[in-house]
Amino acid sequence: MERVVRALSADDMQGRATAQPGGLKAAQYLSGEFQRLGLGLLPGLTTYEQTFPAYETRTAALFVTVNGVSIAKDKALLVSGEAKLNWTDEDDPAARVMVIGEQALPPQLFRQILEPTENLLVILDPAHAAEFARLAKRLRTNRLHAEKPTAFSSVVVLMPTPNAAVKFRVAANTSIRTIELRNVVGVLPGKDKARAAELVVFSAHYDHLGLLPAVAGDSIANGADDDASGTTAVVALAEHFKKKDDNARTLVFVAFTGEEIGGYGSGYFSRQVVSEQVAAMFNIEMIGKQAKFGPNTAFITGFDKSDFGKLLQQNLVGTPFRFEPDPYPDQNLFYRSDNATLARLGVPAHTISTDQIPTDKRYHSVDDEVESLDLPNMTAVITGIARSATGIISGAQTPTRIVPEAVTKKR
Repeated sequence: MERVVRALSADDMQGRATAQPGGLKAAQYLSGEFQRLGLGLLPGLTTYEQTFPAYETRTAALFVTVNGVSIAKDKALLVSGEAKLNWTDEDDPAARVMVIGEQALPPQLFRQILEPTENLLVILDPAHAAEFARLAKRLRTNRLHAEKPTAFSSVVVLMPTPNAAVKFRVAANTSIRTIELRNVVGVLPGKDKARAAELVVFSAHYDHLGLLPAVAGDSIANGADDDASGTTAVVALAEHFKKKDDNARTLVFVAFTGEEIGGYGSGYFSRQVVSEQVAAMFNIEMIGKQAKFGPNTAFITGFDKSDFGKLLQQNLVGTPFRFEPDPYPDQNLFYRSDNATLARLGVPAHTISTDQIPTDKRYHSVDDEVESLDLPNMTAVITGIARSATGIISGAQTPTRIVPEAVTKKR
């Protein structure tokens, strides 16, 4: 376990950023581990790497004038799937204009901007400078799209809202390129013919943030806890169950890419499997430190959404380990990790974690180093997962399904 977590969080992985050389290196390392273990391939794949396209957009140039006033570059944002824009208010049809004063922002505004279904010009009053800054940061850090961008665009400007009719001109260039992303997937086929079509997924995301602004000369966000720890658990569990060689249901071990920038890997994976055949998903996220409940504990997100957690706890009776419900409901963790995509399809898909996220000062920083991990704690959690999963793996236990409508409503 220590060998794997040190390799994934080493400086030469450069923070394992999605679609960057360090991320590719991590994927190749994990493929080598699955090959070492002799795992099978996911049907339809010829290697352990499940590759898929994503689309990167970058604003190359943006010039906006509103009522004859040129908008400063730091006060204008563009979301576009078109290589070139040349708008005016005299176009037929012209882009729709939304003028939003000091009142509260419409609840669906950011979705309209980020996923445009029509050409849209949004004028935001300076009272919304904080929201504008958050949107700008999001566009800087996440330029990938799971689907090919549509032929619509949205432009957002921060300026005093005009009282008269809006006259505008927009000229912009956007670079669009297709890039290849990759999950890493290995399989242990089920031993029971009656159960082999049923899947139990063990997952974690191997990507992290890559490089950040340097702190004391260190710019590598190594992501030792987030989520080299969880990815290491997947490798360790694969080795454990490979040696046991008695799984009735088929076990799928997957290291996802793109969690940090929107769940691209888990989203793609969920479209390649039949959700009704997935009996359960053990997603493992940040287990490198003790939970608030003390040693030999971890928590399960969405504990009340199925009986997954209760079934696991039944198998731990007589052992020192126990699972607890998520103690941080205000953090919305159930919907923030790679379990969420399959959960939205009704799968009892839950995340297991120990991180005390409200007070974790190393989270998403260059200080998330392997030296900060509690390796005995990781060992205890992985052992607890292995023991607790036996009923589901054997087919003796089947968690109740999650109600898809309930998940969707609370996104």
